[in-house]
Amino acid sequence: MTVLRPHAEDQYAEELEILAKSDDRPRPPGWRLSPWAVTTYLLGDGDQITPKYIGPRRIVEVAVATLATDRALLLLGVPGTAKTWLSEHLAAAISGDSTLLVQGTAGTAEEAIRYGWNYARLLAEGPSREALTPSPVMRAMAEGRLARVEELTRMPSDVQDALITVLSEKTLPIPELNEEVQAARGFNVIATANDRDRGVNELSSALRRRFNTVVLPVPASAEEEVDIVARRVAQLGRSLELPPTPTGLEEIRRVVTVFRELRSGVTSDGRTTVKSPSGTLSTAEAISVVTSGIALAAHFGDGVLRAGDIAAGIVGAVVQDPVSDRVVWHEYLETVVRERRDWRDFYRACRDVS
Repeated sequence: MTVLRPHAEDQYAEELEILAKSDDRPRPPGWRLSPWAVTTYLLGDGDQITPKYIGPRRIVEVAVATLATDRALLLLGVPGTAKTWLSEHLAAAISGDSTLLVQGTAGTAEEAIRYGWNYARLLAEGPSREALTPSPVMRAMAEGRLARVEELTRMPSDVQDALITVLSEKTLPIPELNEEVQAARGFNVIATANDRDRGVNELSSALRRRFNTVVLPVPASAEEEVDIVARRVAQLGRSLELPPTPTGLEEIRRVVTVFRELRSGVTSDGRTTVKSPSGTLSTAEAISVVTSGIALAAHFGDGVLRAGDIAAGIVGAVVQDPVSDRVVWHEYLETVVRERRDWRDFYRACRDVS
């Protein structure tokens, strides 16, 4: 496969086929797999099916059960809690297509939810189905698939509210043609939103009522987060075809420890209070730091992931504000990292790049 990042349904096509062949449980209308098989695809079976999401099983079950009803699903959480990742894999397992995507931004127009027009044909022929450009949501309705809406609260409120009729009536009116598109069985919407975006464009109560909200937590323990980072780094290394590098679990554990302590404002032993920087220091950022470190070790080092390979990435992730975050980082470095005898190589590496 020559693409840099295959869609989930392509990358894991073999696993989806294995589940489809052995899946003898009831499937909701329009679903490729049963809810049980979708959950197995996401959490793994310890054998042929690899885990895509590492977290509480009940959260996944609630999300899957929601999509089997007439209520849409809102995945809510802080940055880096795998909202987009889970959304993509849910769509891949249920619909076989994760590409019907609306990316929410401050500039997202209503056409991204409803439909637009091919203005050359519109001017030449007038309003017609041929001149209409369907949105991903409109296509999902017509085909009975899942539509994904990323960063819902980043979108202007009037654009958000274009979803109300779609979610409540399961229809999309086209007044210019005196027609409507009715949702085929299997249609639903998965939206994601960031906990930290409250107050940007909060959902109206009318729209929020049409979603079942599932909050995705940060990893409960350091070991769980280390496991997530190690798995994703290994997957990314294979997809990017990085030269083979020893796992470097000790360095991964250091990155996770630093991020968790700065996020929580207290060291792992509970003895020292530390200041938190302005950034989120999410699991996704930890994965990025370690992946960059592996690339440094593979191409410019001896192939072994060391403290010097991850130091620059950590400093870049922590110091988002060059004034306040730099003070936070130096204080943490001198009061916490310096005192850990087995972290002296990490301390020196961070001092060098700071």
